[in-house]
Amino acid sequence: MNWFLVTTNRCNFYCQYCQNEPHPDLPVNANWDLKQLKEFLSQDPNPTIAFYGGEPLLNLKLIKEVMNEIDAEHYTIQTNGWFLDKLPTEYLVRFSTILISIDGDKDITDANRGKGVFDKIKENIGIIKEKGFKGDLIARMAVSESADIFRDVYFLLNDRELGFDHVHWQLDVLWDDIDHTRWQNLDDWIINYNNGITKLVNYWLEEMQKGKILGIVPFLGVFWNILNNKKTTLPCQAGLTSFAIRTDGVITVCPLPPEYEFSVVGNIKDNKPTDVFNSVLIEDPCLTCEVYDLCGGRCLFANKTKLWGEEGFAKVCGTVKHLIFELKKIKPDVEKLIENGIIRKEDLNYPKYNNTTEIIP
Repeated sequence: MNWFLVTTNRCNFYCQYCQNEPHPDLPVNANWDLKQLKEFLSQDPNPTIAFYGGEPLLNLKLIKEVMNEIDAEHYTIQTNGWFLDKLPTEYLVRFSTILISIDGDKDITDANRGKGVFDKIKENIGIIKEKGFKGDLIARMAVSESADIFRDVYFLLNDRELGFDHVHWQLDVLWDDIDHTRWQNLDDWIINYNNGITKLVNYWLEEMQKGKILGIVPFLGVFWNILNNKKTTLPCQAGLTSFAIRTDGVITVCPLPPEYEFSVVGNIKDNKPTDVFNSVLIEDPCLTCEVYDLCGGRCLFANKTKLWGEEGFAKVCGTVKHLIFELKKIKPDVEKLIENGIIRKEDLNYPKYNNTTEIIP
């Protein structure tokens, strides 16, 4: 199972989408007992530990303590990248995956996350590679109204100094009560976004025709199921095999909605991993959707809350349907490339473990 450990609710950034608003009723730093956590996770035969925040590296001491005391099949971390150079080599090289929050080139990243952020990320990526990090390095984008999905993903895939292995993104949607809080013209932006997805799928295919499979996470995660005629469950596995442990030791289905009643499923003191396994499931309208077998429900939080109402929920789902339909179009072409030995089918199988990429944007 995958366990997000929220090390702290603090962050040193004030990004456009989040505004650094930690929940007022939760401890700032994790106050759960490490021995208790160790006992809880010892009952999971194959745990993945994902350090999360806030900015998890603001509590580097706890990260080191956890890694000293608890064996995990994989360690991952989602970070803004500012303190990556502080991570000692002996811990750094044990991470299977590092996800860095970055939205594209210097202009868009600094506009969204703060002046100097892009240059600091680039500097720290160089440092961790010099120290010996050889795991999966993922650019984790937050896609908002200022984004151009083709431009920004293309940049992150091709900037050699950054050297990302994969690029993943989430849309900055459904987190506000109304869609105009941060959006001026959502409908027109969706049209442009969908056009960008079409362009990006075509580019992905063109590169495969040259024998190169680009690490575009939403495409890889969805296309593997298309290629194998395979049905999926919620790809992020929230509420199924993936959970978050809040700073107070309470277990929630996801690190993002810690205060919602539906999200709370137990705590590390009184429960076992098997108590929360498959505890919260996707509901309609997803279950009767024509792409449910490939989408799996998109987002458990959005499915349960629908903060933009049914209409807003449907608008965002439209972007997922478009992505899936565009990927379906290229299935025959990719099958020919595999048959002719241009690419290997197995190289499209990603991710092989829950590395906290939700797959569906």
